Amino acid sequence: QVPLVESGGRLVQAGGSLEISCKAGRPSHNYVMAWFRQAPGKEREFVAYIDALVRNTAYSDSVKGRFTISRDNGKDTLYLQMDNLKPEDTAVYFCAACTRNCMEFTSVQSNYGYWGPGTQVTVST
Repeated sequence: QVPLVESGGRLVQAGGSLEISCKAGRPSHNYVMAWFRQAPGKEREFVAYIDALVRNTAYSDSVKGRFTISRDNGKDTLYLQMDNLKPEDTAVYFCAACTRNCMEFTSVQSNYGYWGPGTQVTVST
């Protein structure tokens, strides 16, 4: 088990920036990690991915160029820097740890076995 807790979500104006984080409750440096989000009335979707050694990252087309995923393995913490936020970025953001099929990039939610409860990000116009 890897307990995950997100934090940092809040109300922000369109065009603004926000960094959210995800703290693991035990050493997580061996895990591939990802961010997902779920907007009101929509299904949860992939946002960003980072491998355990911080050699590879991947992003959804909707956030590419605006969001940056990073991690501090010494602090067992995952980050998502979000710039130039848009109202359509409004969602609950979840961090997740990959538990199967993790050797290559994956955005498949069922491959992520550990999830945090989420943090709300609201972008106003």
